[in-house]
Amino acid sequence: MPLTPRTPSLLHAILCFGGNFLMISSGLFIFAISLHVVMFFCLIWTALHAWRLGYDFEAIRGMMNTGISHALPAIYIFILIGMVIAAFMQSGTVAALIYHGLNLLSPSLFLAAGLVLCSLMSVATGTSWGTAGTLGVVLMGIGAAMEIPLPLVAGMVVAGATFGDKLSPISDTTNLAAMSADTTLYRHIGSMLYTTVPAFVLSLIIFTLLGLRFADNALPEAAIAQLQEALAGQYSLSLVATLLPLLVMLLLSLRRLSPEISMSASILSAVAVAVLYQERPLVEVLNSLWANSPGTTGIETLDSLLGRGGITSMSWTLLLSLLALALGGILFNAGFLKALLEGIIARVQRTASLIATTIGAGIVGNMGMGEAYISIILNCQLFRSAYETKGLDNAVLSRSVEEGSTMSTGLIPWTTAGAFYASTLGVPVLDYAPYAFLNYLNPIISIAMASAGIGLLRNSRQNAATGAGKLREALGVDV
Repeated sequence: MPLTPRTPSLLHAILCFGGNFLMISSGLFIFAISLHVVMFFCLIWTALHAWRLGYDFEAIRGMMNTGISHALPAIYIFILIGMVIAAFMQSGTVAALIYHGLNLLSPSLFLAAGLVLCSLMSVATGTSWGTAGTLGVVLMGIGAAMEIPLPLVAGMVVAGATFGDKLSPISDTTNLAAMSADTTLYRHIGSMLYTTVPAFVLSLIIFTLLGLRFADNALPEAAIAQLQEALAGQYSLSLVATLLPLLVMLLLSLRRLSPEISMSASILSAVAVAVLYQERPLVEVLNSLWANSPGTTGIETLDSLLGRGGITSMSWTLLLSLLALALGGILFNAGFLKALLEGIIARVQRTASLIATTIGAGIVGNMGMGEAYISIILNCQLFRSAYETKGLDNAVLSRSVEEGSTMSTGLIPWTTAGAFYASTLGVPVLDYAPYAFLNYLNPIISIAMASAGIGLLRNSRQNAATGAGKLREALGVDV
């Protein structure tokens, strides 16, 4: 075994990735093996490849630790979101929104209106996870009451939440992509509007047309009255009091405070509303933050919804994320991902092919590392010189990276986002993914526009920011 670890070749990287994809696809779709177990064997496979390069056990474990440490903020949010959902159930926030939403949303317009609402909330708050964990849960409840297929509703929620997370000036991925590509934030957002707005409009049209199929699903007045009576029997439903926790989260997010702070404040306010307004025992409310209990309305689907949330509800997601992030740490730090992408970049000639390759690399990065953040940074570093050679503005690079990394992360079951959405919305990723139209229409439209020569901003150095240079220096990466 060599004293100095070797750099993997393109063939070695393809072999390593190919083995992982084969294990994941066959484990999930052929043998129906638990994804956690499949990821464990992927870890062993990848660690053996790193060992063949000359890395010892300590170095490999260090790579795994690094992969996890990069996503610690996401892990904190996992825990907080579970508590937010349970607290909002106890405070009556979700119940009140369902109660009044049944009067306002018609089945025919529900999907289109839900897409717009999720998009607006995620733009305002900058977090797709916060949107899915609050408004998304409410919309799932209303959709279930209207007998609209839940995978379709979940796809709509994910599409709307991702739209805002991609375009919001206070979104972490939006700022990270701009900084990593060495462009300004609003130049980056302006560039994304070229491809994201057409994709959003097309998605809105599709959801509107699909909604018309459920026009006859309007609940009879007696059924609406039964649901509302069941909710009113368990909660006090004044919007002034019950919406306070949601308003606290929204206002603190608009003030650009970190998600951890805004979520913690909303949890505390929800606990106060549950105890003081709903008159629930303090001990019961606090215990629900660990493991919430089903409701007692007598309506099974409603009781199941009202029992969502709590830290324990995020355990499946958290454990899967830890395994996926550890795997990504080895693939990234041992050089497998870089070798794979550099080998592909060297063979790209046309501009449209470069953009398509950038988007594809974001998807591969997410699949390999389980997290969009590292994929965004790495792909901006790897592809930047290729974009500069073709005279393209750095904002085209940042846009293409987001269309691969940000848009696909919620469509892959073992990424942190995919696992989170599945756990929070109660629908498996592979069930809702076909209906998250925006998430895959956006990359397709971007590639089509590039092929037609539309939206290809040319290099303009006056928009360069210094933030990316500092980021690369901090990471110790030469580009």
